[in-house]
Amino acid sequence: MEAPDFWEDAQKAQMQSKELKDLKDDIETFDKIESSYEDIETLIEMGYEEEDESLISEIDQELNALEKTIESIRIKTLLSGEYDKSNAIVSLHAGAGGTESCDWASMLYRMYTRWAQDKGFAVTVLDYLDGDEAGIKSITFEVAGTNAYGYLKSEKGVHRLVRISPFNAAGKRQTSFVSCDVMPDIEEDIDIEIKDDEIRVDTYRSSGAGGQHINKTSSAIRITHLPTGIVVQCQNERSQHMNKDKAMQMLKAKLYLLEQEKKAREAQEIRGEVTEIGWGNQIRSYVLQPYTMVKDHRTNAQNTNAQAVLDGDLDLFINAFLAQ
Repeated sequence: MEAPDFWEDAQKAQMQSKELKDLKDDIETFDKIESSYEDIETLIEMGYEEEDESLISEIDQELNALEKTIESIRIKTLLSGEYDKSNAIVSLHAGAGGTESCDWASMLYRMYTRWAQDKGFAVTVLDYLDGDEAGIKSITFEVAGTNAYGYLKSEKGVHRLVRISPFNAAGKRQTSFVSCDVMPDIEEDIDIEIKDDEIRVDTYRSSGAGGQHINKTSSAIRITHLPTGIVVQCQNERSQHMNKDKAMQMLKAKLYLLEQEKKAREAQEIRGEVTEIGWGNQIRSYVLQPYTMVKDHRTNAQNTNAQAVLDGDLDLFINAFLAQ
């Protein structure tokens, strides 16, 4: 970094700076673990020497925190996929359930932003469509940070909510669904050819918050890939041209993932894991009534503190998926 020509290639310099930060963070984490381990040993020795049972609860807390940190590092070593280190692009779409599902989509968006903030990741909204009465009909956002895709790929699928709906005057329990799609934000150019006659490009007026510019111009872009039916949208950038570039980048990433899935499942049709947003397809259930429980149906990981999960405490489920 001290070389005089280091910043001549800005993109390469940024990547190397990011790599340096990641390495420093790893060393800092190791130093903290070593220090914590020594502190626990000292507390145990003090407890024996002074026969002080009051130290047991403090040792317990320190040990639990140490185990949690070590487990998070162990899980990090499992992130060896080609694009696991990349930023993630997450899309949420409300499914069966009307206004209730739109509200559920907004709850999930809040959950993922809370999780991202806790990890020190940045969240940027790329596309947004309000629900008719409340909540979010669909939203696409980028989570930027090292291993964001590696962690969040576990969230791809249908999420099911069971609760007494605030939008139901009869006070009955209601079930609603939201689909979550996750793909890596692949920065380098992917070698995928997309012919002009294979796509339809539509422009529309942005619907999300963003000030005067975003609301007055029809700069938002929607690209439909006709052979697969894949649709990508972007309204975040300042110009139609930039939105189109970002949308094409997203489309290439999705087509690349489909190609990988196709190779892995020779008998699978081209659209990959696209499923109906409804009964029987959920990866995780969030039950708020008559009891509280969040359960992942792939790993059987579960947490009875549903509110903590909705506040962003997702590591139990992400780690279980990666370990599996």
